Amino acid sequence: MEIKIDDRNTEIELLSRDGDKVILSIDGKRYEANVAMVEDGVFSIIIDNKSHNIELIEVEHKNYLVNTYTRSYDIQVVDAESKYLMSRRKDDTLEETIISSPMPGKIVKVLVRKGDKVKAGDTVIIVSAMKMESEYKVKKDRLIIDVKVKAGDIVSAHQPLIIIE
Repeated sequence: MEIKIDDRNTEIELLSRDGDKVILSIDGKRYEANVAMVEDGVFSIIIDNKSHNIELIEVEHKNYLVNTYTRSYDIQVVDAESKYLMSRRKDDTLEETIISSPMPGKIVKVLVRKGDKVKAGDTVIIVSAMKMESEYKVKKDRLIIDVKVKAGDIVSAHQPLIIIE
């Protein structure tokens, strides 16, 4: 999984787990640790014979405040769903000319044809990805230049689906 610690992204992979003993890879470096939850949201972590006490507080979905003895960190879990939602929140002032999905999926419904004029906020295509249907809308009044897919098509991440003016 990828997590964002303040402004830095970190890759964490659980390599193995046997009870409280875990082997992790953090940014490619291997760590052996003993991890125990001592009370709800409070963990004791021992790495290289050094003890670390961590308090984990969920601020909102997939966002946490992590307190150590000396410092606090804002942590965000950056999984496929989070990446998808972040890509949907791109700056609205950017001129979009290609509508694409940030992840692989299946076209559920295409609501426009080449030559159609659409209004700001109109849904132009619905894509199913990760068991979730997403509606893609235009941000401004636009003209549909080309439709590259049809309902039922399987698409890859960032594949152009609809070209708009």
